[in-house]
Amino acid sequence: MKRLLIVSNRLPVTVTKREGKIRYTQSVGGLATGLSSLLRSYENMWIGWPGIAYERVKDQKPRIKRTLMQYNCHPVFLNQYDIEQFYYGFCNRIIWPLFHYFSQYATYNKNNWDSYQRVNQIFCNRIKHIAKADDIIWIHDYHLLLLPQLLRKELPNASIGFFLHIPFPSSEVFRTLPSRKEIVRGMLGADLVGFHTYDYAHHYLQTVRRLLGYEHSKAQVNFDNRIVRVDAFPMGIDYDQFHRAAEDEGIQKEVRKIKKRVGERKIIVSIDRLDYTKGIAQRLEAFDYFLETNPKYREKVTLILVAVPSRTGVEQYALLKREVDELISRINGKYGTIGWIPIWYLYRFLPFKNLVPLYLAGDVALITPIRDGMNLIAKEYLATKKYKKGVLILSEMAGASKILGEAIIVNPNDKEEIAGAIKNALRMPEHEQMRRNDVMQRRLKRYNVERWAHDFLDNLSRIKLKQQELTAKNLRAEVRKKILREYSESRNRLLLLDYDGTLVSFTGEPAKAIPDREIVKVLRTLADNSRNELVIVSGRDRATLDKWFGNVGCGLIAEHGVWFKNKKYAWAMIKPLKNDWKEQIQPILELYVDRTPGTSIEEKDYSIVWHYRKTDQRLGELRASELKERLLDLASALNLSILEGSKVIEVKNKGINKGIAAQKWIDSKTWDFIIAIGDDWTDEDTFEVVPKKSYSIKVGIGYTKAKYTIPSPQDARNLLKEFAKC
Repeated sequence: MKRLLIVSNRLPVTVTKREGKIRYTQSVGGLATGLSSLLRSYENMWIGWPGIAYERVKDQKPRIKRTLMQYNCHPVFLNQYDIEQFYYGFCNRIIWPLFHYFSQYATYNKNNWDSYQRVNQIFCNRIKHIAKADDIIWIHDYHLLLLPQLLRKELPNASIGFFLHIPFPSSEVFRTLPSRKEIVRGMLGADLVGFHTYDYAHHYLQTVRRLLGYEHSKAQVNFDNRIVRVDAFPMGIDYDQFHRAAEDEGIQKEVRKIKKRVGERKIIVSIDRLDYTKGIAQRLEAFDYFLETNPKYREKVTLILVAVPSRTGVEQYALLKREVDELISRINGKYGTIGWIPIWYLYRFLPFKNLVPLYLAGDVALITPIRDGMNLIAKEYLATKKYKKGVLILSEMAGASKILGEAIIVNPNDKEEIAGAIKNALRMPEHEQMRRNDVMQRRLKRYNVERWAHDFLDNLSRIKLKQQELTAKNLRAEVRKKILREYSESRNRLLLLDYDGTLVSFTGEPAKAIPDREIVKVLRTLADNSRNELVIVSGRDRATLDKWFGNVGCGLIAEHGVWFKNKKYAWAMIKPLKNDWKEQIQPILELYVDRTPGTSIEEKDYSIVWHYRKTDQRLGELRASELKERLLDLASALNLSILEGSKVIEVKNKGINKGIAAQKWIDSKTWDFIIAIGDDWTDEDTFEVVPKKSYSIKVGIGYTKAKYTIPSPQDARNLLKEFAKC
């Protein structure tokens, strides 16, 4: 059985020290609670910080470690400085506010960042000594955003998943973070990157493209010659645990106590951590507005507000506590009577046995965060409703709103809308409550926390299999030796080489693709060898190829096969072509350049290319689809081909490609060694026409007709350097 290593900032068991005694208690938090049921299904180990500074327990470290191992927990000890700088600093003063769109609260500090990097490296060092070859490593949340890539460097073949439990912001917000590129790369070290909603996944993919330049296809990114999948997995709850609790006599007794104290009034429950992202102050303002505009509901409804203390040492939280206290006092003083207090306020953590009775007693749950990754409280409230009575009012900014669409969905900043939702909830007929809740409960029961975890891990397994399939063609050392041996022994060799993306990294910017001295020297050495026929097979125009390689002494193929030139003769066309069709096509492409900022037209002798690499990805893809559809009818009438490549749409004459041009060289004489190297869809035609006994190599991973693949242009250059030495 494969072992599952769960890695998070905190262990599910917290270590405390009081009066010299070490105590172990269950940790508070959605992740520890959510995964508790999963752990019964796997051989597992949980790796994380035990919740206490190393200085306080350094003499008792071995004993603590032994005790925690009984809970399948491996502690990562942190000193007090790193706890302050890493956890309270970078995590809670930078990442947390920024990812929740409270950028005004984000305070940047180099010491915080240095500590964040150091703690992620400490986790990496621990894990690499614990992990076995076939372990599954599942890393959680924003505290460890650098860890996947650090582990990838140490354990290149490991199965690594990463899940972010908070929102991932839009690229425009994320790019304000000074260490933005390091964090994005850190997450890409995983094989599968998971988020609660598609919106978060989309924001991340957009950020990867805009900051690092890596495109994605079907939510997959080719990073460091490895496919990384990005997807949404809405975290569930232990549905049965909450649903069964409704039958527990002890919990029913607590429900009766609550209702006796409240009387016949309707109960609205609001349960959250005291955090500025939860919208508690805005919620109280809305409740005030509701009572003000609906006086008939005064003394007929009670709001039970539970605020769990959080980050009490952070200034913003202290200010929020004061604001909430003052709002509650003002509302209770404004509307309260001798026998009725509008808001029943509990500033404390409630364990399960006290939390569930509140869910059961609540006629309405008011959950309106300003921004929330998921919000499991909304799901827990619904799960307890055994008789399906109760109304959920939920913020559209909570990830849970994407799953719980039958709830009353509100804008958390609109107090009039929230007040109206409260009124509608209190007036909603029972049969309507039951109808809505039945649909949501069935959904929550199906996709519970165990299903969520298995879904993530199953997808992780599938992406690893896909990686293995794609790397099966990797050019292994023994094949490389065979190629070099056959090259050395052969007398008539044909080398067919693409340029952009094959011998230099493709950027889409011509200035960055100019051949450097090293590659020119290697190509000239190969071309000067009397046993070799070297041919550059490119999509570039004739003038560019002449400028770059005219003095190398090699054959040239331009415009994907329209033109060819060998050592002895001038440029010639593969076959007679016309280009008068450009008069009809060019105005259409110009229109799409005008409508789509960042796009451009490249005109060649017998083709026109519309580039959209520099525009917004979604806009570019939309315009490319529109353009291709618009051109298809014209293309048929004018005998043209419409080719869609890597952020380009190319219009050219039919019946011309790199393979047809390469065939001229292949048929020109008898070769005892042929090798073709390329990187994209246009090179597949070349791979298809080379003889079976030849060698064809694709640069990069992905589907290909080539026999072998190599990771990067540098690997292609290294192979050519070895040829040059023979």
